[in-house]
Amino acid sequence: MSQTVSLLFGVHAHQPVGNFPEVMEEAHQRCYKPFLQTVHRYPQFRFALHASGWLLEWLFTQHPDDMALLAEMAARGQVEFFGAGDMEPVLAAIPQRDRLSQLAAMSDRIEQIFGQRPHGAWLTERVWEASVVPALVDSGIDYVMVDDYHFLCAGTEREKLNGYHTTEEDGRRLDLFPISEALRYRLPFSPAHEAVAFIETQANETGHAAAIYFDDIEKFGIWPETFHWVYEQGWLTQFIEGVLNSATINSVHYRDYHQASPTRGVVYLPSVSYSEMGEWTLPSPAAQRYAELVHAAQHEGVLERDRPFIRGGIWKNFLTRYPEANWMHKRMLGLSARLASLPADQVRQDLVELLHEAQANDAYWHGLFGGIYLPHLRRAVWRALISLERRLDSLQTRPAQFSGDIDMDGIDEVFLSSLSLQAVLRPDKDAALIELSSYPLAQNFADSLKRYEEHYHAKANAGDTSSRSGNLGGDGIASAHDVVRFKHEIKPEDLQPDKHSRGWFAETWTDFDGKLPVEYSSTVVQGGAVLCMGQAGEGKEAVRIAKIYSVQDNRLVVALKAVGNGRLSTRLNIAMPCCDGPAGRYLVNGEIPGGFGQSFNWSDLKQLTLEDHYLGAAIKLETNRPARIRAQPHFTVSQSEAGFEKIMQSVELTLTWQAEDVTEVQVRVDFASLR
Repeated sequence: MSQTVSLLFGVHAHQPVGNFPEVMEEAHQRCYKPFLQTVHRYPQFRFALHASGWLLEWLFTQHPDDMALLAEMAARGQVEFFGAGDMEPVLAAIPQRDRLSQLAAMSDRIEQIFGQRPHGAWLTERVWEASVVPALVDSGIDYVMVDDYHFLCAGTEREKLNGYHTTEEDGRRLDLFPISEALRYRLPFSPAHEAVAFIETQANETGHAAAIYFDDIEKFGIWPETFHWVYEQGWLTQFIEGVLNSATINSVHYRDYHQASPTRGVVYLPSVSYSEMGEWTLPSPAAQRYAELVHAAQHEGVLERDRPFIRGGIWKNFLTRYPEANWMHKRMLGLSARLASLPADQVRQDLVELLHEAQANDAYWHGLFGGIYLPHLRRAVWRALISLERRLDSLQTRPAQFSGDIDMDGIDEVFLSSLSLQAVLRPDKDAALIELSSYPLAQNFADSLKRYEEHYHAKANAGDTSSRSGNLGGDGIASAHDVVRFKHEIKPEDLQPDKHSRGWFAETWTDFDGKLPVEYSSTVVQGGAVLCMGQAGEGKEAVRIAKIYSVQDNRLVVALKAVGNGRLSTRLNIAMPCCDGPAGRYLVNGEIPGGFGQSFNWSDLKQLTLEDHYLGAAIKLETNRPARIRAQPHFTVSQSEAGFEKIMQSVELTLTWQAEDVTEVQVRVDFASLR
């Protein structure tokens, strides 16, 4: 027999739930549209496609002509569709019942639109845990793709990674295709003829050798430099023609290869994702140590051999790293359980869809991708959570106040709610609100992110703009993984990590001893209010502070009482949807001094209004005693495929009063629609 290799070529298309329309449109024009138009010209080029449900819905609504091309390719058998969770959840991070409903929703969507029921599935971020096997198999999925790195972490020999293997869990069999890292880093970054030549080297005489590729379609046009390279310079056309003209390469669907070729044998994989994820999910000190180990192995010339055993963390570590992500996740789990407890005749489709949206992965993690640093993605999750909770409350009443350790940190959070508003207090030393959700507005106004130490900040501090070639020595372009860019000027003070969370109402006390944090030590729920007792300083000189929270209809009321002489300050981090955009502005004494992205200091102010025309709502703060108010934007620094960037997370307001002997102040916060 002549030597041949089957090219199994697949792409994954995804946009986060809640992404900006202009970002979606640019992605379509620079990637989805030209990709589909190019592959449509070559009916013999077989490819697989997974597109997340939210993106598919948007594409069919906004660009039906381009989707008609995809439907035509489906009808002529050119494209094989892959399933997944409909709203792109990490399956390992959601309950079994929701894995089944997410997978069924995606498969139903594909079958209704394209007439195919998927046999294969895409695993979000290639996050593998054996616990997901039963849901996949019970949903009609026969095979999934994971990285060859997953197999190497299990000790599988590299030469056996040119076909699929078989695993099982709880008696269910699932086949696993190992995605070639060598292909992931060559396509589309190496010149097309070099990529084709590399695939040809994978051929053998058995007739069962496979070159396995499945990766983000966004590499083909959205990543830096790729639109010019892939389309204007013709990389994709050259690659497809090179594959079809090769006497060695067969363009084959995953399903056909799966039916025609035997398994390479049984394998059991550890809980793992792709290698970069293992680094991203570690806290900064551990990530730095991980990088040192990788560098040492590279210096010794053993990195390629030992990298599977120099392994970082697992995806779920993000829920440990970022309490904000953990809070969203545990709130999601609680609402999932409430939905599951409803009688069958009350479980409506709109409730299920809201839960699915709340499980979209992007807002829960961060690396080169992932969007916990992006307020609009977290906002989309919170919008779904708040909307779902409001509808569940109409079907299943719950107490107006209750306590429970929702986020599993050893501290019982306190919930205060009305029909319009819910405030959640974490009774730690700050005794601040970690959630302040308006049901009519479907907005969590406490959804801010504090500044974290990230291991990649060292590059920003050093001003490291060096670039490492990601094309393995060829004449192509660099991968986004390998280039350091700066979208904004980053100063050292921008990278200072926060010592405290960014909630509502965290107090400090200032006197001749300097500025001291107010630390609360006891919390009592009394008659629909929460009383917190604390102090600033120690010993006989300690200043006693009391704080009372209450929720009344659409109003939050916070009363503070201090016994001592000095200055009492409280800080609020208010998550406003427009952030530093033009639609957010302050209103002071009937005048507009400026927007949320600016800094201000006002003296003797009793009323301040924040108007957000993007949300169509305003927050009105009133105090019983005039306060000095400092307003400034709160920024964080993060990385993305486009470079380092500063992102506004919230409006930071600091209210300060002069205190003498016994001082009592009250802050009232009202939420109102502008429409």
